[in-house]
Amino acid sequence: MRLPYPRLRRQESVHDYVGVLVPLEEAHLHSHSARSGRCEFEEARTSSDDPDTEEAEGRPKDSDNEQAGMLQMSAAEYTIEGLRSEVRKGQKQHRWSEYELKSKLINKAIQDIGMGRYNWQLFVLCGFGWFADNLWMQGVSLVLPSLSEEFGVSEKQVRYTTSSLFAGLCVGSFVWGLGADIIGRRIAFNVTLLITSIFGIWAAYASSWPSVCVLFACMGTGVGGNLPVDGALFLEILPDSSSALLTLLSVWWPIGQLVSSIFAWYFITNLPAEEGWRRFVMTIGIITFVMFLIRFGIFHLFESPKFLLSQGRQSEAVAVVHGIAHRNKKKTWLTEEILDAVADSEDTERISTRVSATSIIKQNLTSFSISHIRPLFQTRRLGMATLLIWFCWSTIGLGYPLFNAFLPQYLSHGGSESPADDQGIGSYSATPAETYRNYAIISVVGVPGSLLAAYTVDHKSPFLGRKGTLAISTLVSAVFLFFFVAFGKTPNSQLFFTCVESFCQNIMYGVLYAFTPEIFPAPVRGAGTGVASFLNRATGLVAPILAANVPGDGTKTPIYMSAFLILAAFVGMVLIPIETRGRQRL
Repeated sequence: MRLPYPRLRRQESVHDYVGVLVPLEEAHLHSHSARSGRCEFEEARTSSDDPDTEEAEGRPKDSDNEQAGMLQMSAAEYTIEGLRSEVRKGQKQHRWSEYELKSKLINKAIQDIGMGRYNWQLFVLCGFGWFADNLWMQGVSLVLPSLSEEFGVSEKQVRYTTSSLFAGLCVGSFVWGLGADIIGRRIAFNVTLLITSIFGIWAAYASSWPSVCVLFACMGTGVGGNLPVDGALFLEILPDSSSALLTLLSVWWPIGQLVSSIFAWYFITNLPAEEGWRRFVMTIGIITFVMFLIRFGIFHLFESPKFLLSQGRQSEAVAVVHGIAHRNKKKTWLTEEILDAVADSEDTERISTRVSATSIIKQNLTSFSISHIRPLFQTRRLGMATLLIWFCWSTIGLGYPLFNAFLPQYLSHGGSESPADDQGIGSYSATPAETYRNYAIISVVGVPGSLLAAYTVDHKSPFLGRKGTLAISTLVSAVFLFFFVAFGKTPNSQLFFTCVESFCQNIMYGVLYAFTPEIFPAPVRGAGTGVASFLNRATGLVAPILAANVPGDGTKTPIYMSAFLILAAFVGMVLIPIETRGRQRL
């Protein structure tokens, strides 16, 4: 299958990056340990195979001679036998697949290259996906009062607008999550923002409420693919020593909410209802299109080496590693010959994963099946982790929008017990300017939550790490949802409780988006995260329907439901049997 654009069909070659390769004998001079001042010693011949014992015996103190350590590093680790031993550490009596061994070796090569210009550029570009996700999710929430006023739709009924968005998000997360494992991360990475921008801008010209809903649904098919695709791509080129950056990537999420709230505050409060929301939607649509142009037109993105390896395109995977080294102005020792030699052993299980170009269309049809999901349950531990993480995504997917998707409506009541008249049209206690100002403040408070999450996910405390940080932030989120209903009787008290809620939820989502792809091995990482994202969006689709049909005025029951669901997610998180802090990714 030929792709229409050279930028999309270009194949990487090691010949494009002359000068980055160093002999294996000199690899220790360009290793991560050499840069960090830590030394890796040759294993004692009589030592056990226990990785913990080796680590205890193999790490010198800071006062040891650094040059001697580097010389021993060269003898012990950067030889074929040394690398064979290195990539087989971790699980006794385990029959490693060829993909697993080569994947771990690519991890080591990327770790030795380290963070550099390419990684930081990709941090920004992948951040665009997080940014766009919340830019539009919050954007739709912010226009609900204006849609209600312009089209004469009741406050409860207009909540179905959010259902249309989540319908598109469901389709987008499922299709692009699984599609990224089939057609590659790079194509999905670029196309998702293009789809989002086209339909987002188009929505600003909608002439009726149903047409707004349809266009928001189409827009959702693009924005729904951002997080599973961007997270998988960034994870697979991230050095293990910088794994906290995947959590820090979520800082773009509250920034998207902040930008959305600021533009809504400006346009919606200063222009007539029928004009303000259109200018607002047009503006964030243009912002999304500019982000697409930067991704596609300015930046040359490498395909994920893990994806290429899983497709049998080993030479391209090695070339991508060379390309990253070239972009970062570093050296690498990785070659195809080293990959083959290290994986060539009697204890290696050889599984062919090559996909021919002529069968790509057939694979697109057959891979969207249960056979593509089955590897997620190949062990009891992985299967339990998969089910629990999907449960967490589902409960949060239903609970989060029951509160956040209608937050502008809740804030506009200002704690009032009577939000609507007999026709269901709102009689609000807070002015639009106050409502959107408070929403902007809440958005600002969410940003440091993501920063704190990036610090705590790698903390050595038994109460923190991925699971601990995730569980604590989720529990606090549930508690403050109860507080919002019980004690949020004034605009100021609502603002306080919602600020705490926003801070904790950004920690929760930041860790969840980083933790989820780390659980799954790369060949099915897109599928695992895609299904998780799909369940999140699918349950989110139900939230507006529940909120629009609950008995009473619809201002308390949805929030109580949200609190109980978030609390259920906390229980699921505590039971997840995997902690990925410090663990090497496949």
